[in-house]
Amino acid sequence: MATKGAYKRLTKEYMALQKNPPPFITAKPLESNILDWHYVIQGPPETPYEGGEYYGRITFPAEYPFKPPTIRMSTPSGRFQPDTRLCLTMSDFHPSSWNPSWSVSTILNGLLSFMVGDEATTGSIKTGNNEKKMYAARSHLWNIRNQKFREVFPELCTVKLSQIPPSSTTSKPPQTPQDQLPQQQDPQQHPITRTVTQGKRWLFLFVVFVYLILSKIIARSSSSTSA
Repeated sequence: MATKGAYKRLTKEYMALQKNPPPFITAKPLESNILDWHYVIQGPPETPYEGGEYYGRITFPAEYPFKPPTIRMSTPSGRFQPDTRLCLTMSDFHPSSWNPSWSVSTILNGLLSFMVGDEATTGSIKTGNNEKKMYAARSHLWNIRNQKFREVFPELCTVKLSQIPPSSTTSKPPQTPQDQLPQQQDPQQHPITRTVTQGKRWLFLFVVFVYLILSKIIARSSSSTSA
């Protein structure tokens, strides 16, 4: 539970973020716990993360702003291990370097700055630009599959679960009941159904062909009998 000082400070910072949001950053606390913040970073232009959408979490201690928070990024990015505590100057890995004047905005801007760099630290990984671009392209769909993301940022859920193709990445969030529902398929796309349908078409054509031949034979026989 937040102390009175932490509650007052984080409430003030949330109002400031609402009034002047930092570029490429969206953040808000849970209504039920002001110490539990969730953020989304948009990949900046002219970086391997351009077009990406990176969701994560900042957990503040009850003693904030006198103690630093824990920082994690959930969305696979090619830069950080998903859902792993990150060792940054403004995180709880370095309490001695923490400055109480730093705010949520300072923390997230620092995280973004570190993300687009290449410095190694605990929780970071090393990948090539092509791999980072691949993660960026898949990031939004990955987030939509994350139940907590959908709960906290419903305004960013621009794609329905039923429209999301099965993920081909190895990093998958836990399935929700909606994910486990069987997807309705077009019967014409199933190879067995398609074969049966084609067979019915050929049978129909054959019956029509036989009918036409028999009709001509009967017509000729009728003509001969009349003559």
